[in-house]
Amino acid sequence: MSFWDNLWQGQRASQFDSGNAASNSIELTKRRPTVSLTKQGAATGNLRVNLSWQMRTSDIEGRSRQSGRLLANPLKLFKPEVVQAHTQGMVNVDLDLGCMYELTDGSKGVVQPLGNFLGDLNDPPYVKLSGDDRFGAASGETVYVNLDHWESIKRLLFFVYIYDQTPAFDRTRAHVTLYPSNGPRIEIDLDEHAPQARSCAVFSVENVKGELVVRREVKFVYGFQAELDRLYGWGLQWGRGYKTKT
Repeated sequence: MSFWDNLWQGQRASQFDSGNAASNSIELTKRRPTVSLTKQGAATGNLRVNLSWQMRTSDIEGRSRQSGRLLANPLKLFKPEVVQAHTQGMVNVDLDLGCMYELTDGSKGVVQPLGNFLGDLNDPPYVKLSGDDRFGAASGETVYVNLDHWESIKRLLFFVYIYDQTPAFDRTRAHVTLYPSNGPRIEIDLDEHAPQARSCAVFSVENVKGELVVRREVKFVYGFQAELDRLYGWGLQWGRGYKTKT
């Protein structure tokens, strides 16, 4: 076998490995907004939904603290350093993950940190929040959905909202990942510019004639859960809520 044959086979193997790695995740975009959990063979077991976020150094420290470094290396002005927002020092960052649910028996409600509506995994609504990540952690915030009871679920709407004085979404790079019990994970970036938005409908899960379909929403609103409720016609009653100090 010649050198060029070996090189060609190496390139083919590399392309195959790259494609195999890419198949481990599905990114939902405007062009490809939906995926069927049923067709993926992932409509059973626990669906794990995770929220994480990042912020730019310039938004955290301010330009004054970076001026010396920028003078030493002016190229950094055009490529600000990105750091994880999940640190104990950044107590002003508090993104919350929530889920509105509607079951086939007509019952409706919400699972979210605010109000301590943590849900239940083995009984209705079959949606459970793992806890409120108020100060940030490597794991972020996670909601579980028990899809072994998918026949009881009519629709779910997962959303993210900014609690208190968190910087706006255009400076907070939020990312939601779905981990089904089977098949590739599903990625959704909240990458649209909405500087004044306080809430965002991220994705929905709907039971369409026995098929569970995930749809990318990524719709920002300037209000909170009540505005998302009106947008999607949930019909819940909302009141202003506050978190207890720790």
